[in-house]
Amino acid sequence: QVQFVESGGGLVQPGGSLRLSCAASGFTFNDYAMGWFRQAPGKDREYVGGIAWNGGNTYYVDSVKGRFTFSRDNAKNTVYLQMTRLKPKDTAVYYCNAIHISGSEYSLRYDDWGQGTQVTGSS
Repeated sequence: QVQFVESGGGLVQPGGSLRLSCAASGFTFNDYAMGWFRQAPGKDREYVGGIAWNGGNTYYVDSVKGRFTFSRDNAKNTVYLQMTRLKPKDTAVYYCNAIHISGSEYSLRYDDWGQGTQVTGSS
């Protein structure tokens, strides 16, 4: 079955950095773009951005552009999210999923979600 395992979250001071990982299994990883999502307390899950199947193209929502960087290692079936200059509003549980992506538009490939990894920006 499809599985996503996110890791790397933690407590970080504003302005700090963190690197998240998401290991995927149960499907042909390099057939799909991958997306990152986050859900802040009391809010709906939101799309943060995506990376093409070969890492050649990326899309970031405005709120994270210039601070977050996506990468992937298809040999390890893993996608990464490098977070820098973290802000308190980045506090959320972060998830990944396989997506279809076209510019700023995306659609989920699977209904399954991992447990996510908690990122807390706090002074």
